[in-house]
Amino acid sequence: MNPLKGRICIVVSSEMTVKAFLKEQIKALSKQYEVTLVVNTELADFAGQNGLPVKVAPLAIERAINPVADMRALFCLIQIFRRHRFTIIHSVTPKAGLLAMLAGWITDAPFRIHTFTGQVWVTQHGFLRLLLKNMDRLLAALATHLLADSSSQRQFLIDQGITHGAKLSVLADGSISGVDLDRFRPNNAVGTEIRAELGISDDDVLLLFLGRLNQDKGVLDLAVAFADVASHKVHLLLVGPDEGGLKNEIKQIVGVYADRLHFVDYSDKPESWLAAADIFCLPSYREGFGSVIIEAAACAVPAIGSDIYGISDAIKNGETGLLVPAGDSGKLAAAINQMVSQPECRHDMGEAALMRVRNDFSVKRLVDAWLDYYDRLQ
Repeated sequence: MNPLKGRICIVVSSEMTVKAFLKEQIKALSKQYEVTLVVNTELADFAGQNGLPVKVAPLAIERAINPVADMRALFCLIQIFRRHRFTIIHSVTPKAGLLAMLAGWITDAPFRIHTFTGQVWVTQHGFLRLLLKNMDRLLAALATHLLADSSSQRQFLIDQGITHGAKLSVLADGSISGVDLDRFRPNNAVGTEIRAELGISDDDVLLLFLGRLNQDKGVLDLAVAFADVASHKVHLLLVGPDEGGLKNEIKQIVGVYADRLHFVDYSDKPESWLAAADIFCLPSYREGFGSVIIEAAACAVPAIGSDIYGISDAIKNGETGLLVPAGDSGKLAAAINQMVSQPECRHDMGEAALMRVRNDFSVKRLVDAWLDYYDRLQ
């Protein structure tokens, strides 16, 4: 092995974050740095099972606030950082970020980087909002460098007083990971097979939501909008875990059109469902970037999303999709109806989305941006 530039520790709170967003960056970094991954996993060979040539330090970092467990995790991180004396500590996800930045500050790590991928306090109120917001302020103060995965999120964080602009950057054109263009691509054969399994004809229009089913994702607004347009030959497919226990409520909202409503609890092949879709919908109330929108774009599927920070970077309104006010089911229904009734426009938006993602959001471009960013720290 050629001489390495230094030791890096990447800290995340879940296996899924690594699998969905960080694998390619970690592989590329491991060619130039000695990389340790701290992740909440019980798998003895998490690195080997995911093809990662790195050391793994399992650590229970819980998503919810738990003072006892959080202090235990902080103490463990301090021990790990003191033992290995990392040049760079880089965290992703809020809880992992606060604990890693605090432990890195205590151990005087030279470079402490956190990537913001959305703020959970945006949809909270009262004391909880204030608490979570101040936790982000503390995290930002403890870090030496900060990243946001979209330009609009960067501006939002500055406007909200979380940090100042000189400390906060965006890599390339945004997104935490870019898109694997070999995996996410137009695939008529797979799309046809999926539609046949669901009983959806070629003449029907398939709306797709892909993600966790909870209120912050706007799935109830989507159900209301779908009920308004379902008199057309339109189907709605929701793929993802029912995190908010909303499935029955969605069925009640849709009512007599429930035969055009489809649920898939979990899939590790989102590209298959995207290949079958005509329109992708993400009416979320908060989003760091909306990576699934550019994955849809790579499959030539136009998107309808909320006009909020993050999503407004992933969709070029009127070119690659449509933006509507968050929480406005009426305007969401109008946007869906517009795309349903104008197939040529829908096709043109899908092609424009595909061209844009190939130019701006490939995995290679994002990985190169990560490496360049690290090189500039040295």
